[in-house]
Amino acid sequence: MEEEEEEEPKQHSPMNQARSLIWVCFDSQDATMMFSSSQYESAVLLTQSIPSADSSSISSAAKSRGNEGLVPVTVKQLSEAYQPGDEKSSFQIDGTDVTNVTLVGMVAQMVVRATDVSFSLDDGTGRVVCKRWTNDSFDSMEMDAIQDGIYVRVIGHLRNSHGGKQLVAFAVRPVLNFNEITFHSIDCIHHHFRKSRLKSEAPIQTKPVELSAASVSSQFTSNAHLTAPPNDFSVQPSTVGLKSCDQKVLEFLQRNFSIEKGVHRDEISGQLKIPVDKIMEAIRALEEEGLIYSTIDEYHYKSTSES
Repeated sequence: MEEEEEEEPKQHSPMNQARSLIWVCFDSQDATMMFSSSQYESAVLLTQSIPSADSSSISSAAKSRGNEGLVPVTVKQLSEAYQPGDEKSSFQIDGTDVTNVTLVGMVAQMVVRATDVSFSLDDGTGRVVCKRWTNDSFDSMEMDAIQDGIYVRVIGHLRNSHGGKQLVAFAVRPVLNFNEITFHSIDCIHHHFRKSRLKSEAPIQTKPVELSAASVSSQFTSNAHLTAPPNDFSVQPSTVGLKSCDQKVLEFLQRNFSIEKGVHRDEISGQLKIPVDKIMEAIRALEEEGLIYSTIDEYHYKSTSES
């Protein structure tokens, strides 16, 4: 008896619900830069009034071409990322150097080995191979909670591997609330909008514009381009609520951001006059928040951003 073909994901799946809720301020050209063409046909308009961005916010966005801290992306964006220089240069997305990224998707084809765990991450826009090194018990315990078919958030950095792209993960955690999937999609759109759309928007209005629901509908019908709010809602790792020791470790690593291989935990302990076990507790907490990551081994750590 022939096996039945695998059914397409149901329309009510969390990923499909996210796709149907997030389309704000984008035309089809912008959409296909992040999502496949079939994924925005059922999108709905969620905005009633949008003030114009002031010139200072646009200027700031246009100048922000340096390396970002933690960037929310889709798999499709990763597949189209490129290295403008040699293989050691950073990947670029939306014209900006990107080192560390965060994705949300479903785990598939998980393979557990003695020193690492690899799996495919499917977010509906494509699949990317992820690898999580399990050098100590903490890493192994984290991956014990991961299995095929569950949604996870992955934080890691992109690299070329055997002619393709691979995500080296330094944090993988299950998604416990499906609202996180929708939120991540919105965050990806906003970040892309802020980094690429606003740079080319001209002329720029300097005064807020109040729009009625009718005028919004009319402008979207005619494909008018609305500028985004000046508020920056793109999620970056938060330092709010960090313990004193965690904050000291983070600030020390940020001061030494230029050290490519990171800083050894023993050096952190010696410089801060804090026991190694306390340093490691702080490191684990900062890793979970996506603020730092291990580099050449499980003893060297580097901040995801300079400040």
